[in-house]
Amino acid sequence: MSIRVRRVYEAPDPSDGLRVLVDRLWPRGMSKDAARIDEWPKALTPSTELRRWYHAGEGSYEEFAPRYEAELAAPAAAELLDGLSESAHRGPVTLLTAAKEPDHSHAAVLVRLLRP
Repeated sequence: MSIRVRRVYEAPDPSDGLRVLVDRLWPRGMSKDAARIDEWPKALTPSTELRRWYHAGEGSYEEFAPRYEAELAAPAAAELLDGLSESAHRGPVTLLTAAKEPDHSHAAVLVRLLRP
């Protein structure tokens, strides 16, 4: 199973496999052609409320991660997570985010949940 996280602003790489945007908002200044996104499952992204809370600096990553995991337990998100896991078993999957620190973002939570 190959799952990795990259910033959406990095040039696409042939080894990316399935390119999945995991941000709720489209990245600023990025054209759809340049992004080369294969999927954009918005139900996998943090809710607007959770995203705003975290980006406002009101909570730490350690508080954010379990709150986000709770959102991912919702049926629609869980189904998409299962589908992404199946895709990763078939070939490489690259989760794309505009986050400046992907290791302390929702993308890192997704990777942790997707890897066995």
